[in-house]
Amino acid sequence: MNRLDQQVADVLSTHGLLAQKVPGFQPRQGQSDMAMAVSRTVQDGGQLVVEAGTGTGKTYAYLVPVLLSGQRALVSTATKALQDQLFSRDIPRLVEVLGLPIRVALLKGRSNYLCLHRMEQARHSPESAQPGAQKALAKIETWAQSTRTGDMAELTGLDERSSLWPLVTSTRDNCLGSTCPRYRACHVNLARKEAMASDVVVINHHLFFADLSVRESGVAELLPTVRVTVFDEAHQLNEIGVNFLGKQLSTVQLHELVRDVLATGLQLARGLVDWQALSAGLEKAARDWRLAAGMHHGSVRLRWSEQHPEGVEPREWDTALQAVTQALAHLQNGLDMVSELAPDFQRLGDRTRELLQRAAMFADTPNPEGVRWAEVSAQLRLIESPLDIAQAFSALTRPVSVVPPSDADSGAALSPDVDPDSLEALMAGDPRNAGGESMAGPAAGVGQRAWIFTSATLGDEPSLRWFTEPCGLSSAEVMQVDSPFDYAQQAALYVPPHLPRPGDPAHARQVAALVLEALAILGGRTLVLTTTLNAMRSIGEQLQAQCEGSVEVLVQGQSPKRRLMERFREGGGLGDAHGRTGCVLVASASFWEGFDVPGDALQLVVIDKLPFPPPGDPLFEARSQRITQQGKSAFADHALPEAAVSLKQGAGRLIRSETDRGILVVCDNRLSTMSYGRRLVRGLPAMRRLEDHAAFLDALRQLTTDASHPSA
Repeated sequence: MNRLDQQVADVLSTHGLLAQKVPGFQPRQGQSDMAMAVSRTVQDGGQLVVEAGTGTGKTYAYLVPVLLSGQRALVSTATKALQDQLFSRDIPRLVEVLGLPIRVALLKGRSNYLCLHRMEQARHSPESAQPGAQKALAKIETWAQSTRTGDMAELTGLDERSSLWPLVTSTRDNCLGSTCPRYRACHVNLARKEAMASDVVVINHHLFFADLSVRESGVAELLPTVRVTVFDEAHQLNEIGVNFLGKQLSTVQLHELVRDVLATGLQLARGLVDWQALSAGLEKAARDWRLAAGMHHGSVRLRWSEQHPEGVEPREWDTALQAVTQALAHLQNGLDMVSELAPDFQRLGDRTRELLQRAAMFADTPNPEGVRWAEVSAQLRLIESPLDIAQAFSALTRPVSVVPPSDADSGAALSPDVDPDSLEALMAGDPRNAGGESMAGPAAGVGQRAWIFTSATLGDEPSLRWFTEPCGLSSAEVMQVDSPFDYAQQAALYVPPHLPRPGDPAHARQVAALVLEALAILGGRTLVLTTTLNAMRSIGEQLQAQCEGSVEVLVQGQSPKRRLMERFREGGGLGDAHGRTGCVLVASASFWEGFDVPGDALQLVVIDKLPFPPPGDPLFEARSQRITQQGKSAFADHALPEAAVSLKQGAGRLIRSETDRGILVVCDNRLSTMSYGRRLVRGLPAMRRLEDHAAFLDALRQLTTDASHPSA
């Protein structure tokens, strides 16, 4: 066993530093196995894919060897919540326990930081005239005087959905870069400079792919100076990557351009150009274009394999898209007239030209190597993307030696001519030259790059093909680490045999009735996960109508997600001043993962039906078609693994600690009656089965008894 392996083993052992200094830490075999695999990969280079079951302690399993190795590292997560947790809690705790002189930086996307230049312009925008806007802007301006980081997460009371948020933050589209009058004080620029001087940089997948999607600041050029890259919550990599590596054109982009042109034009060049007329022309063209996509209930995706999206009237569509193109061209002419007056107009001109190029692309036929669709809701969004990230990612992760920066690079700084949103700029040159020594010493950075991918859910079979194939990781080492939880004792699975099939109109009503029956015994502590928004609304409305105040019914969309999660944790089984005994949360989409409620606050998870991908989704259909052309089964090799992974994610909400107890109900008897149901059940933790409704009710009563007598 070499030095690093021995250090990692000692730290994670029964008498190691973590056991001595971290309250509640318990050595786990699975955690040690994963940590040793990470240690080998860090030293030897290559690709490691680890599916680590809930409770394994995967965060420490990769952080301990990475930190002890002394190699410079990127750690990327899927969500800003985990990103903040790693930066604020997990890494500082380990750095302190291990006694390492490590610098850590947190780096988010540009729109998460206050833009001083746009804040100064915000009072001139039409949105600032809305009720309460001036007071909110005053609060932001006061905070701007004291904040060191400019991270908008510090500012309480301003939600990301606020109309003021985009007025005081920037995007890659509207940032002025080094021509900005507030460039030297820019929070984004300062955050990247701080990251340049750090040993570990915590980013998120969106930022990683946003950089990769920009040709002139590709991550492939950044990573030669980084020895180790870790992707936590790696199961989201493919979908996030496809979104960023594709091309988009939307009415939101057009409306934002109208807003910025109008505000900038009236402030800096009033009377020189008819900004009102140009903006009104583009705004009307955008509205007419949305109408040409047709009227739809909710959000829909329209297939697009030929010249036009399916379901639109071709002549009407072409006319509307041509009007958008003409309005953009007129706007471009106006901006060219004043481009020398201020860098703001030059950047607006760049945005307009890029949108004109996108409009021309979407007026042409789709690229046969990818997939194109139109997403229609209150807005219209056109997307053309690759089917997966395999090509981009396999090129990125191919074996390449990492060489330490030369002396000529030792004075590297962030050039004012380099886009500070670029991770290339972030990592260029020797990061330690802002002061201090490298934690790793002179040998750091020599050898093959190491790539570590981990998540609790990466597939439904030992090869983890569901994850590795679309990510182009055919040569990766793959391992699965089982959860330390005793699911047979802690959890039960119930598939109600009496419910109608999911396609039956009565299905949602019957699911709500089952939940009501359970609530009468459990008194809350219930999470209902649905596969569609319609089912969520139907079940939520029925529960709210019939609970009559005895249980608080929370429904996704009726409050911000963070508030729903906080209220559920607060109210789970504890009762409140109104006499309610607990909470039930009815949710869809984002609550299937990342919702962590350990303890008695959550003891029943109800899933309305098997989460197969929607059959009409263009991306799913294009992937299925490719699989069929390869001689494989679109159902067995695509739809079924997708459903298995989603089901596993939803089921993972139930047991979050060694002491948790609970029941998983899947209201879809295909899990019991169809042959593929066995494969889906095998993908779930090994829970005991409840064979009938009486056994289900008895198990609920036992949960109530156990909660009342925790020492039993």
